[in-house]
Amino acid sequence: MASDFDRRRFVKAASAAGLIGLAGCSGGPSDGGDGSDGEDGGDGSDGGDGSDGEDGSDSPPARVGIVYSDGGLGDNSFNDAAKQGIVDAEEEFGIEYAESEPDGTGEFGQYQQRYASSTDPDYDLVSCIGFNQGDALTETASQFPDQDFMIVDTTVDASNVANYLFREEEGSFLMGVLAARLTETDFSAGAGSTAPDSTNVGFIGGVDSPVIRRFQAGFEAGVDYASDDVDVSTSYVGSYADPSGGQEQALSMYQSGADIVYHAAGATGVGVFQAAQSEGRFAFGVDQDQSVTEDSFADVILASMVKRVDTAVYESISNVVDGDHQGGSTTALGLESNGVECVYGQEIGDQVPDEIVTAVSDARDEIIAGNIDVPDTTSN
Repeated sequence: MASDFDRRRFVKAASAAGLIGLAGCSGGPSDGGDGSDGEDGGDGSDGGDGSDGEDGSDSPPARVGIVYSDGGLGDNSFNDAAKQGIVDAEEEFGIEYAESEPDGTGEFGQYQQRYASSTDPDYDLVSCIGFNQGDALTETASQFPDQDFMIVDTTVDASNVANYLFREEEGSFLMGVLAARLTETDFSAGAGSTAPDSTNVGFIGGVDSPVIRRFQAGFEAGVDYASDDVDVSTSYVGSYADPSGGQEQALSMYQSGADIVYHAAGATGVGVFQAAQSEGRFAFGVDQDQSVTEDSFADVILASMVKRVDTAVYESISNVVDGDHQGGSTTALGLESNGVECVYGQEIGDQVPDEIVTAVSDARDEIIAGNIDVPDTTSN
């Protein structure tokens, strides 16, 4: 059964991450930290800066092993947001952590099991980042019933797994409202501008999956809510680590008249930003405030749909530190808990016209009030 997010804990996590949620769009989070897991990036050894001393007498409050999604660290998006959460927990609680970056889906199980079976050190929590770890974790969790796990973006039906989902469709709805209103406006800022004779926007996904479809569904619904006259082009690259593929598909959209392209594609989205700059158009980032994490493209990133993966990671660690692992539960994070949010870009976001800012804020309020039912699946 899904549970509402504990707002007290969110505020604690948000404070640690330097995040303040505001109505409509807001200022965004900072980039991830520098903890590492050793030279080979996946041996299950301790990472971060904490230490239990040479004689092991000063044990940390928890040890955490984190297995990132494919695409790895350095995406300035999904995985880096997860890392920010574990770094925040290290700073707040003094935990120790190790991290692994699988090369592909086939390696998820081995890294999960490596942490779960380790006895020197023993890991109090294994964090699994990404929906595509669900199948592997279903098997791993049953093999290690005494090990605590958490997973982001999917649910595993096991008493030792805490599940964290996001209502990506709610945040993406706001991006759709923003995109639709802007493409109907003669607007210029930074290195981008809208074309006065075009009312088109685009969405580019990484891997076609239920999670990314939620982004698409919310975005399309937001566009439709804001306007009857705006067309949405959609495309999937098939990878979270293919900037050239993202650039190629975004270029096609811009050259076909799209003023703005919204991506939910991890590091592939860098190619979207490159295309926006070369075509003098705009882009929307995802997961983190990408006008900060990809600041060389801040002159075309109008806004980002921030997804507080860092909060989910931090929250799960906090629970373990408190001796209150939420195994068997599902926590859903949406607009009401600031689990997702529209964040205006640091360089050009403040140039969005006030009436459009108000329209986005009003849509947010209506969703929270239950007056807008945002779909989480697409029609095609």
